[in-house]
Amino acid sequence: MKVGFIGLGNAGGKLAGSLLRNGFDLTVLDLDNSLVNEFIDRGASSSSSPREMAELCDVVITCLPSPKACSEVMESEDGVIAGLKEGKVWLEMSTTDEAEIRRIGTIVESTGALPIDCPVSGGCHRADTGNISIFAGCKREAFDKALPILKTMGRRVLHTGDLGTASTLKVMTNYLATVNLVSISEALTTMKVLGMDMNVTYEAIKASSGNSFVHETESQVILNGSRDISFTMDLVSKDVGIFNELAERKGLELEIAPMIVNIFKDGEKRYGSRELSPNIIKRLEERADVKVLGSGFPSEMIDEEPEEKGYEVEIQNRKDN
Repeated sequence: MKVGFIGLGNAGGKLAGSLLRNGFDLTVLDLDNSLVNEFIDRGASSSSSPREMAELCDVVITCLPSPKACSEVMESEDGVIAGLKEGKVWLEMSTTDEAEIRRIGTIVESTGALPIDCPVSGGCHRADTGNISIFAGCKREAFDKALPILKTMGRRVLHTGDLGTASTLKVMTNYLATVNLVSISEALTTMKVLGMDMNVTYEAIKASSGNSFVHETESQVILNGSRDISFTMDLVSKDVGIFNELAERKGLELEIAPMIVNIFKDGEKRYGSRELSPNIIKRLEERADVKVLGSGFPSEMIDEEPEEKGYEVEIQNRKDN
C-alpha cells in the first residue's frame, strides 16, 4: 500500500515518521523543503504536487494547520481531489470544523474515493512513538481499509461514527484540555504568590483528585520554563473557537468557552499568535510580578512507554450503529 502524507509539522512529521519507521511505502509533501529532505534521507519519496501524490498513492493523509489550508490543498487545480479515483482513501488528521470536513468529504466521495476524518489526541510526544490516540469518523468500509495505517500511527483507535464525528469530538477534547491549562495556570501562580514550593505543589496536584493528563505534561514544561508543548496559541484559539461555534449553531450559549476564547485572543495579542500555548500563564505571572518555575522538570515531554501495536477501541452499548 502506497501512502502519501501532506503536512510535516509538529504532529504530522511524527505521525509520518511512525509510518516510515514501520516499513510503509511513504511519499511526503510540505511547503518546507528541508522537512521533505529529512524524510527523503530516511527512505521516503516526494511528490511535486498534491494531485501527483493522489495519483500515485492508495491513501493520502493531510495534517494541516487550518481548514483554509486543507481546502487549498484539497480543492486547488493541482490539489488532492483532482488526483483521486475510486478505491483511494483520504485521511484528514487536522483538527478542523466538522461542517468543513463533511463538505470536502462529499466532493471526495463524488470521485469514488473514501473520506475519513481522523484527528489525534494525546500530545506530540506520543505521536512520535506511535502511542497517540486516533479518532476516525467514516463509513465502516473506509475504517476497515485504513485500520492498518491507523494502528501504526496510534495505539488506541476509536471509530466515532459517520464522517465529521471525529472532528466534533476532537475539538471537544481540545476544549477540555485548554480549560484545564488555564485553571492550572491560575492554580500554579496562586501557589507561587502564597509562597508554596513549586515542586511540592506539582506533586500535591499529581497525588490528588485535581490531577490530569494536562497537569502531568504541560505543568512540567511550565515549571521548567521552556513552555514547549509543540502547540501554539493560534491553534488553541482555532480549536476552542470551533467548539464554541458548534454550540452556537445549536442555540446553546456556553459560559466558559467564550472566556477561554477571549483569554487566548488576548494572549495572541500580547505575545504573538505563534507563542507556545502554555505561556498563557505569562498573563498571570506579569500581573503578580512572579515567575512560576520549579527545579528538575523536563524542557519537553518524551514518551517513555515502548511503542505498541495499535488496536480498535471496542465501545459497549453504543447506539449509533
